[in-house]
Amino acid sequence: MFGQAPGAVEGHERRPWRGRAGRTLRRWLDLDEKEFYATFYCASVTRCYPGKAPSGRGDRTPAPREQELCAFWREWEFRLIRPELIVPVGGLAIAWLLGPRKVSECVGRRYEHAGVVLIPLPHPSGASGWLNSPANRTLVTAAAELIQGELARLGKCGPGG
Repeated sequence: MFGQAPGAVEGHERRPWRGRAGRTLRRWLDLDEKEFYATFYCASVTRCYPGKAPSGRGDRTPAPREQELCAFWREWEFRLIRPELIVPVGGLAIAWLLGPRKVSECVGRRYEHAGVVLIPLPHPSGASGWLNSPANRTLVTAAAELIQGELARLGKCGPGG
């Protein structure tokens, strides 16, 4: 699971995907907490909570320099873990792995890069209006089904397993 950055709750609890967005993400994937953390290693573009967005709605997107400063850790993790499946969550994570593209163009699709399967999801933040569209919610359902299928193919923990 590859996200943008830890949120405020994650920084406090020292575990990824602990806040509301994490609960939404687990619901999409039909995984309880135990299954989620047993199934996914969680990484992010940056390692530190970037703070609130200037608008006060959601978290601030880490600046390019902040992203660059964390590149060593990100690359090191990928080399060490050698994931078979990466789920980039949100526009920033998607851009880091697939290049710049619209979230609606890639959610619900399966990609392969250097032998690794990538299945993007939108960020499950309540601050995003992207999920207000029924068409986009359909894409999330399709992506979740792809992820569940890939987990089954890999013999990893998943719903009911």
